[in-house]
Amino acid sequence: MSDLQVMATIPVKAEAVEQVRPALQALVEATRAEEGCLAYDLFESGAAPGTFITLERWRDADALDAHMRTPHVAAAFAAAEGALSGEVAIHPLQPVG
Repeated sequence: MSDLQVMATIPVKAEAVEQVRPALQALVEATRAEEGCLAYDLFESGAAPGTFITLERWRDADALDAHMRTPHVAAAFAAAEGALSGEVAIHPLQPVG
């Protein structure tokens, strides 16, 4: 069984970017320490400033499910409360071809 790759988009209101960025950076550090995390990188879109993107690799779906229940994910969502300009979208990726 191969690992699970995920992309998540987090759209943040322009006036809240500086509030949310440190919470997302803290999320990255804590997530990288998780047992099932193979890679976890945070980006901000050059085409849509204020849209943060995570590119993630997990050992399996169970590792991703465990990640979603961690205190650091809850803290990141709490920090983003009222700061989002849309829905957080989590995309498990399927290889093509």
